[in-house]
Amino acid sequence: MTTDRVRSHTSREVLRRIDDDTVGSLSQHGDASPKQISERLGELDREWDTDRALETEAALMGLLGLAFGTFVRPQLLALPAVVAAGVLTHALTGHYPLMPLFRLLRLRTSREIARERYALKALRGDFTNMGGGEQLVAAAPTSAQSDCCEVQR
Repeated sequence: MTTDRVRSHTSREVLRRIDDDTVGSLSQHGDASPKQISERLGELDREWDTDRALETEAALMGLLGLAFGTFVRPQLLALPAVVAAGVLTHALTGHYPLMPLFRLLRLRTSREIARERYALKALRGDFTNMGGGEQLVAAAPTSAQSDCCEVQR
């Protein structure tokens, strides 16, 4: 998780809340039936991640800036350029001006969602018959740099 650039630009307090939500979900599904875990996996498939929120916000602001700049006030044509600069900054550095707001709203990165998905699949038993003598054990994340699953021999 240390290579997740969005996490590296997120405050520890917000990361703790997001990770606690993930741990809570995993704890809630620890004794769940495979059907209940499958339902949660379906919810995760529909969950919006930070990239999706960023792309949607940037597209809307760009289109609104073009529309308002064309029909209301020409100075508003600068808005799409500002949004493009923000998206470029995010692509190069992982920082986006509205990302702190997205994170406060508990939007997770795609990696954070995938981490919960992987742990739920381990709880459901998807990896028990993989062979090779390896057993996957789901471990709840305890800090911003923890990983969800470990391989034990």
